[in-house]
Amino acid sequence: MKEIYVKYIAERLEVKEWQVENCVGLFEEGATIPFISRYRKERTGGLDEVAVAEIRHWNDVFAEMEKRKATILETIEQAGALTDELRNKIENCVESRELEDLYLPYKPKRRTRATMAKEAGLEPLADKMFDVNVADPIKEAAKYVGDKVESVEAALAGARDIIAERLSETPSVRETLRQIFRTRRIVTKATKKATGPEAMKYQAYFDYSESVERIAPHRLLAIFRAEEEGFLSIKIDVDPEKCGKKLYYDFCQERRYPAAALADQIHMAIDDSFKRLLEPSISNDIYKESKEKADLESIRIFGENLKQLLLAAPIGQKRTLAIDPGFRTGCKVVCLDEQGNLLYNEAIFPHPPANEKVKAIQSVSAMVQKYGIEVIAIGNGTASRETEEFIKRVPLPQGVRVFTVSEDGASIYSASEVARAEFPDYDVTVRGAVSIGRRLMDPLAELVKIDPKSLGVGQYQHDVDQALLKEKLDNTVESCVNSVGVNVNTASSYLLSYVSGIGPALAENIVQHRAENGAYKSRKDLLKVKRLGDKAFEQCAGFLRIHGAANPLDNSAVHPEAYHIVDAMARDLGVSTKELVGNAELCSKIKADKYVDNQFGLPTINDIINELRKPGLDPRESAQEFEFCHDIHTIEDLKSGMELPGIVTNITAFGAFVDVGIKQNGLIHASQMGVKGMADPSKVLKLHQQVKVTVISVDLERGRVGLRLMK
Repeated sequence: MKEIYVKYIAERLEVKEWQVENCVGLFEEGATIPFISRYRKERTGGLDEVAVAEIRHWNDVFAEMEKRKATILETIEQAGALTDELRNKIENCVESRELEDLYLPYKPKRRTRATMAKEAGLEPLADKMFDVNVADPIKEAAKYVGDKVESVEAALAGARDIIAERLSETPSVRETLRQIFRTRRIVTKATKKATGPEAMKYQAYFDYSESVERIAPHRLLAIFRAEEEGFLSIKIDVDPEKCGKKLYYDFCQERRYPAAALADQIHMAIDDSFKRLLEPSISNDIYKESKEKADLESIRIFGENLKQLLLAAPIGQKRTLAIDPGFRTGCKVVCLDEQGNLLYNEAIFPHPPANEKVKAIQSVSAMVQKYGIEVIAIGNGTASRETEEFIKRVPLPQGVRVFTVSEDGASIYSASEVARAEFPDYDVTVRGAVSIGRRLMDPLAELVKIDPKSLGVGQYQHDVDQALLKEKLDNTVESCVNSVGVNVNTASSYLLSYVSGIGPALAENIVQHRAENGAYKSRKDLLKVKRLGDKAFEQCAGFLRIHGAANPLDNSAVHPEAYHIVDAMARDLGVSTKELVGNAELCSKIKADKYVDNQFGLPTINDIINELRKPGLDPRESAQEFEFCHDIHTIEDLKSGMELPGIVTNITAFGAFVDVGIKQNGLIHASQMGVKGMADPSKVLKLHQQVKVTVISVDLERGRVGLRLMK
């Protein structure tokens, strides 16, 4: 990587240049983000996953920029316009906007007014006028009248067109205007098409303006979506006259050689350049720049929400009865064993119109007894509250707990190729119920099978940069999977594919080898898997767990490359490795400095000791039961001042949505979260957090509920 890129990344992330260089070197060696941040702390100076992911992002950005620079240099060289100075400027660019500004004058374009004027031989006149080498432009223009130019005015107009285009393609002119535009306001107006229910959701923006620099990401994305749908027109409220004067005095030399006639021509060229070329182009630049910032913030929130969702508390390996509730079509019930395998399925009809409550109670009781059910999972969609109340009437054995589980994305999963491969002999309703049950047992293992955009935790997710969104979400899923660790003997190929260094093809090979040869007994057994070589083993081994392995370190986050260090620690303490693993008292006696060498520094040694204290500890919390208020079922039941329990279902930049047990989610606006006004929702609440709220407003007509967070 070029030094200019390394310096740019280091300054942007506020890290050292050597940290960036080492990180890039590790990427080139085939290392993954989780592996680098967990097992190569000495080489990166302890950079966390977020910083490592940022470095990889910029490494990819600059790799693409190098390709773009090569194309640009080749194009300019073929045009015979490449100078050493221009080459140097292009090669030292780190901002894509700066690069494109430099390329703009040489970029192949359609035939413009300026190119036609040049074809008519008017470029020398334009040069003289712009460089103030002519006192009387009218007299000078007369020299160019001929076969290609009909009149003096035509000559002057052509020269002005050349000057206008030249100004519009001057990098310093464009950057000056960008600075002005950034200080202005975005103004929106409703179009003639803005009628009907689809347009009304944008009603707040029908006559609206806000500072370009301060507009909130969610508002900007809403405005851009409304414009794309034809309901709004947008503009930046710049003053053309002031901008024209700024360009005249900053970039035109006439002020030093007063000549009224020439000044008039230059002013006319500037006005034309601004209105016809610069204003629309710079406006688009600012829209793009603002949207990029909005995208980043929205994607950040989406990533945080997804992380919280994936790391939601698991109930663990429990025999589970899962219900996908419904009224007319009934409730789909499945029974799962401790590993999530489907044992039985049935449809019950406890709700209208069938109302077969007694029969349904008998069926559920029989299933609970026959399959030794320990927990019950109820989907939170249609008929969820009614099904929860029905289950309370069922005489359940002591200790059986009931949970409500989010159904977001369950229908997507049930119709997917993954679900069809898992359950080829069952329909989508059974698959959906299985997914609900497995989500309670292990949310991470189940949710990785579903496109994150289908999980209902994003904000304007279809409007943001899709490549950047995918990169962020893939990094988030990978981070979550590897932070928890994966049981190689029970994991699906889909879950394994997110483990550091594996991917879909190797994941299939791991599962196939397991099916043909039985459970893996040690991490070394992975080297017998087809196409899983030393490099892939290095990247994945520390994140895979083998429960009951002969070597207890195989069920920990200690990497095999460091096993000899643990063995040395055990020998020095006079115990076996088995006796050391999990013994916090013995671990406290280890002198970390003693085991530092050229490969393993103090950060890694401390990580090893911490892992030995609680090997393979799942970082997730335990699942907690929850109950809605018993007498609240619809929005009509709500009154201002009510205090209710709720569950956070989505977090946005402007607030959090909370399920209080009715059909609509209520909104806790950011201003209703903090003691002193506005708060950052993502720092106050977590997805699926159980909260207490106060109802502050109920809008029956629009189906909206305003809430305040109770402390």
